[in-house]
Amino acid sequence: MAHTLADVEPTYEERVPGEPAPRGESLNAIEAKSLRKVYKASGNQSAKEALKGIDLAIPRGSIFALLGPNGAGKSTFINILAGLVLKTSGSASVWGFDIDVNPRQARASIGVVPQELNIDPFFTPAEVMEMQAGLYGVPKRERRTMEILKAMGLDDKADAYARTLSGGMRRRLLVAKAMVHNPPVLILDEPTAGVDIELRRQLWDYVKGLHERGTTIVLTTHYLEEAEALCDTIAIIDKGQVVCCEPKEQLLSRISEKKLIVRPTSPAIAIPAVLDGMKAELRADGAIAVQYNPAETSAMSILGALNAGGMEIADISTVESDLEDVFLQLTSK
Repeated sequence: MAHTLADVEPTYEERVPGEPAPRGESLNAIEAKSLRKVYKASGNQSAKEALKGIDLAIPRGSIFALLGPNGAGKSTFINILAGLVLKTSGSASVWGFDIDVNPRQARASIGVVPQELNIDPFFTPAEVMEMQAGLYGVPKRERRTMEILKAMGLDDKADAYARTLSGGMRRRLLVAKAMVHNPPVLILDEPTAGVDIELRRQLWDYVKGLHERGTTIVLTTHYLEEAEALCDTIAIIDKGQVVCCEPKEQLLSRISEKKLIVRPTSPAIAIPAVLDGMKAELRADGAIAVQYNPAETSAMSILGALNAGGMEIADISTVESDLEDVFLQLTSK
């Protein structure tokens, strides 16, 4: 019978990462307080403050999106949590373990799926998994190499060289590799970049199965519709600062504007003068899109003005604000 990741029973209690946070600690999966990172000047490069004292709390059991433009500080934040970059100041903890006080336990509590396909081409998936398990000190009797590979649909490639795998298979192998020590927190850094639609769907089915079993998922992605569909809480980082961190529904409600799409019986060739002063655009198909705030202007008044101006309307539709609208508003220069 084929396995999915939902069938792979977690065994957090068998290793340190699964221990509950010490009494009095927050129940957040990840916490950062006044976290700063300054890259020193070198050569022609001036010093850069990548993180400007960010505060962030990621609840246990959530699917959390960490969004921001390129260079915003997302990767720096992830690499600090993973122990790959040293912070300049502030504090951070993973699963209740401070990255400075308990670095080993903090690193063991997190699995990171990087954006880059960094797999040795001369290792097989089985060898990659076994080596990773050894690095994390997972006893041989507790290793689940074939179980996880089967869940990722890679069991038939277990003994094939990684260089023979397709890009999609390598992406799945990275997810499997990050799960080998069964961490309670999984960070996926642009996991579906360059992946076809079908594989993207399969990958998220696997991730949803993990989440249903209790794994906290942290996602960075450029596909905003992906974050909107999957995540319950969203943080947006821009220029090294957290500009917002809210439940998805609350974040989407920030923008009260709606969009009215008007399709005339004959395609429009210009924006009617009656819409002067409004946010209106002429679309390629001859429809007119009008951005408006329902608290200030009603859709009926817009339609009435167009009708009075002589436009015959064949069809209308409205579009609610989406995550892309919020993202652009909060990160616009």
